[in-house]
Amino acid sequence: MEDLRTTLIKHGFRFKKQFGQNFISDTNLLKSIVAASGIGGEDTAVEIGCGAGTLTRALAEVAKRVYAFDIDTDLKPVLAETLSGLDNVEVIFRDFNKLDLSAFEREIGAYTVVANLPYYITTPLVTKLLEESELCKGVSVMVQEEVAERFCARENTPEYGAITAAIALKGSAKIVKRVPRTLFYPRPNVDSAVVKISFERGRLPVKSEKMYRAAVRSAFFNRRKTLENNLVACFSLSRETAKEILRRAEIDEKARGETLSPERLGMLSDVLCDYIKD
Repeated sequence: MEDLRTTLIKHGFRFKKQFGQNFISDTNLLKSIVAASGIGGEDTAVEIGCGAGTLTRALAEVAKRVYAFDIDTDLKPVLAETLSGLDNVEVIFRDFNKLDLSAFEREIGAYTVVANLPYYITTPLVTKLLEESELCKGVSVMVQEEVAERFCARENTPEYGAITAAIALKGSAKIVKRVPRTLFYPRPNVDSAVVKISFERGRLPVKSEKMYRAAVRSAFFNRRKTLENNLVACFSLSRETAKEILRRAEIDEKARGETLSPERLGMLSDVLCDYIKD
């Protein structure tokens, strides 16, 4: 930790609260994150929010190629030092969430995302990969512990939500490591966890992925209201039509969205395809 602190001070780096910057320097933790991702010598890794480059270097020691993204150009001198001597790393100072992902994937081929993510970017990033990516094999990310619980939640729990169901369409998520706040610099106010999302194309064989996402949004549109009410509000349906859709999907008309498994939401979306133009 002291070496990382010294390097940052030497280059006059100042942490920016708006970027949620909390860096890792614990060698064992870095190695365990890389190991959990399953990346090998022929693989390409994409890191979002590379920070001071400690995870980047750990990835570079294992992966064939590493593309490391960050938006803070003040890190350039820091990364020039921490990544010196590595010829398989390309640092890209761009906002990954604004990237033309299809063009990027045509350039680099199949890849795995590994990252220590700040809270504000976590859900938008995972959503982008779920909805736009064709070549991402999986995602291993360090996130706040409560976010990790949300990614892996089961239906009928407070943590279960739209992002949980969205992940279930394309893959399966599990917590592979819990990480205390003491291993970060500067120290955050919460503990973290590493979540691994393994992408499985066609995991839920729905008629329309777009309609599935719309069904998920409606299910969690207002958690305090029944699914019937949310369907009426989100799709401008008559109440009788909403009831008919629920009957066909074999869902109780008094059910709430958070009680439906991803599989049941898939059935709902398939029925909705018969009533609503995609």
